[in-house]
Amino acid sequence: MKLLIVESPSKAKTIEKYLEGKYTVRASVGHIRDLPKSNKDAIDIPGGFIPHYEISPGKEKVVAEIKSLAKRADEVLLATDPDREGEAIAWHIKEAVGLKNPKRVRFYEITKDAIKEALKNPTEIDDNLRKAQEARRVLDRLVGYDLSGLIWKKVRYGLSAGRVQSPALRIIMEREREIRAFKPEQFWTIEADTETTRSTLNATASGTKITLGCDEEPRDIKIVEKILEVGNKETWTVKSVTETEAKRSPKAPFTTSTLQQTASTRLGFAPSRTMGVAQKLYEAGLITYMRTDSTNLSVTALDQIGVMVTKKYGANYAKRNVYVTKSKNAQEAHEAVRPTDVNKESAGLNDEQIELYDLIWKRTMASQMTDAKILRTKITAEVGKENETTKNGVPSRGTVPTFSINGSRMLFDGWLKADPGARGEDVELPVVKTGDVLKLIELRSTEKFTEPPGRYSEAGLIKELEKRGIGRPSTYASIMKTLEQRKYVEKVNKALTPTDTGEVVSDFVEVNFPTYISDTFTAEMEDELDDIANGKREYVKTLKDFYGPFSKDVKAKGGIEKVTNLGEADPSMKCPKCQGPMIIKLSKNGKFLSCKNYPECMGARKITGEELEGPKETGEACPECKDGKLLERDGKFGRFIACSNYPKCKYIKKGEGAPVNSTGVKCPLCKTGEMAERKGRFGIFYSCTNYPKCKNAIKAKPTGRFCPTCNALMMLGTKTIPERCSDMKCPNNRPDKLNK
Repeated sequence: MKLLIVESPSKAKTIEKYLEGKYTVRASVGHIRDLPKSNKDAIDIPGGFIPHYEISPGKEKVVAEIKSLAKRADEVLLATDPDREGEAIAWHIKEAVGLKNPKRVRFYEITKDAIKEALKNPTEIDDNLRKAQEARRVLDRLVGYDLSGLIWKKVRYGLSAGRVQSPALRIIMEREREIRAFKPEQFWTIEADTETTRSTLNATASGTKITLGCDEEPRDIKIVEKILEVGNKETWTVKSVTETEAKRSPKAPFTTSTLQQTASTRLGFAPSRTMGVAQKLYEAGLITYMRTDSTNLSVTALDQIGVMVTKKYGANYAKRNVYVTKSKNAQEAHEAVRPTDVNKESAGLNDEQIELYDLIWKRTMASQMTDAKILRTKITAEVGKENETTKNGVPSRGTVPTFSINGSRMLFDGWLKADPGARGEDVELPVVKTGDVLKLIELRSTEKFTEPPGRYSEAGLIKELEKRGIGRPSTYASIMKTLEQRKYVEKVNKALTPTDTGEVVSDFVEVNFPTYISDTFTAEMEDELDDIANGKREYVKTLKDFYGPFSKDVKAKGGIEKVTNLGEADPSMKCPKCQGPMIIKLSKNGKFLSCKNYPECMGARKITGEELEGPKETGEACPECKDGKLLERDGKFGRFIACSNYPKCKYIKKGEGAPVNSTGVKCPLCKTGEMAERKGRFGIFYSCTNYPKCKNAIKAKPTGRFCPTCNALMMLGTKTIPERCSDMKCPNNRPDKLNK
């Protein structure tokens, strides 16, 4: 018997099918060993940063089964994922089971040919890769344990910081400070609706209307008024028509980073969701390995793609393109993320798998196609006489700034034929010539203010982390997830907005440990871990060089004062009890105002100014622990009733007394309750106020209207789908899919 071990049960099923009973295939179901949870002593620092692993809870049966099968096997092959994490899992299996000479098998796609080829060329476990993963794990544990422990003592119990998590949070906070410091400036945009006087027979399909925008954005209302005055009196003529042929080249096939970014932008997938769905596609043998820095494609894949492009779109669309991998540590033996068989235009077991596969298929095809050719057109119009002077910046006589409009027309769609989602909007302009008179229909101005830089989206932050060399493809999803789970950021309209807690933690780390969360230091540490993987650097020396100075700095900061005061409150905010001054403090629900005379005075307010009432006894005993009393408290979502023994007892009274932010929309199920905003494990959702008697719940805010197809509540959608049905099975849940 030959025993082949992989991580995933679904991967095991796929491989076993291809091997036709010649191998017994079993899954470790991920890691089987890890460091003991929250235990720094699990690492022998003086002995050379030696980690002491334990069998992960619940994996005892898995280890016992593998051990039993290995004893009867003629040969044991470890076929875990082809990266550092997979190498570490293979090593842990070897150590835990006591395997003497297991063979290491690596394949980057789960297809019959790839698996058979890999089995012909087994190798040994790459100890350098394994050590690189171990170094990262040990380093993150030591940094997290020491830094988090200090934050618990100096800021608030339960908070955390991390080697890569903290630099990511700092980047978000840097942008937030830019936004707060931004001072908007007033300006005006001026637009003119005009119409060409040419015959409509000579106009393009877009008609004869041309909306021109002023090339300048005046800051002075007097200039605006003068432009409007002159513009309404004078003749409008076409000053110039410029046509320029341009090319749009296709983008490289997906790496882990670009896949996460594009899936976030186009599909609205969080990075962790993208990687989870991609993992399923990989294990089903539909795509190549999804953790990669490389934009390389194998010769076999290139040939297959070229044939498919020619067959589907024509020979004039096919072009073999080679892309330079930007990551200096990328392994060119790896491939970009691509379908294992481009002849499968659609694949997947559910909607999200089908959508992500479609994205990967289109990007792969487009990468091996010709450039798109576009005709860019710019029409410039002038008002009145040309080249007249101005006095004090105000137009004199007929002179006003020129007005223009840009348009484009597709001459040849090239790669955009395969990936129309990347096309954007073509604005085709009417046909005009220099000197043509334009008829003014309306001239209008709009007062505006300059806007601060936007907050990062998940896709934007991943791009920024990659640009700065912070983290690696396999870590981006976990960074995003950790920041949200720790409640350091919230997603507001897809933008990552720091919470009060996130701001306080970031400020503390930036002030006390600026070196260790700087871009340069973090990026250099990543490079050193890569050097361990490449056999160019020693494990012990790397950890010693980092942890020695770091641990001394943490100990030195042990004497700093506890952060109990985040600053003075607005003097107008007086204590509701003693009318004394107030200060800003941090609770687990965010910032609040506390009386400066606390604990002598218990007065408190919300950060917005409303009085915070203290806990009130309801006269009821806790039904869960029997020992505590039920108290009515203030929470992030309003008043609620909970046990006085929190956090030992986490009982919260459901239904009456639970926090309710009602939308005013009647529940269609029970007809008596209302749909209210609540916060759960996966974020904001909306459910009936009669819970638990009525368990009606939907994912997004209800609009108050009902679906014309199934009569379920309609809820808010996205920018492209403003409203959709709350019933997941209804076709109106994804109206963008109806015509596909």
